[in-house]
Amino acid sequence: MVKQDGATTGEEDRILVVGATNRPQELDEAARRRLVKKLYVPLPEHKARCQIVQRLMSTERNNLTDIDVDEIAKLAEGYSGADMKSLCQEASMGPIRFLGFSQIQQLRPEEVRPVSVEDFKAALTRVRASVSSNDLSTYVMWDKQYGSGGTAIT
Repeated sequence: MVKQDGATTGEEDRILVVGATNRPQELDEAARRRLVKKLYVPLPEHKARCQIVQRLMSTERNNLTDIDVDEIAKLAEGYSGADMKSLCQEASMGPIRFLGFSQIQQLRPEEVRPVSVEDFKAALTRVRASVSSNDLSTYVMWDKQYGSGGTAIT
């Protein structure tokens, strides 16, 4: 940070520093002072969770309807983007888990059943939200005290 203060550039040159943390409360005063914009990025809302499921599952054989995706997004309330990725990966393994080793060796990929909403429901019992409500309230309080105010990305 000390070197950053003395960083010199040409008149037309710019330096952009982007960082991310899930421990903003551990940033010291010097870091907070030098990092001008501090944006709180909340957990994905329902619509964003739907989009995450649709995009991640677009490369997998599935029989998910829009209603199914909506239900999955509702059930995944409080999940982060990384949690949603883990959930989709776990659900994608559902069709394979019910096959025996000998079946896996003999089946062609197109013979494996598509991922269903039931696979997601089973995955939800194994993949839990990683961000606690205590953590969320800590982030919101930190944002109110040190954030750039009104700049939350939603």
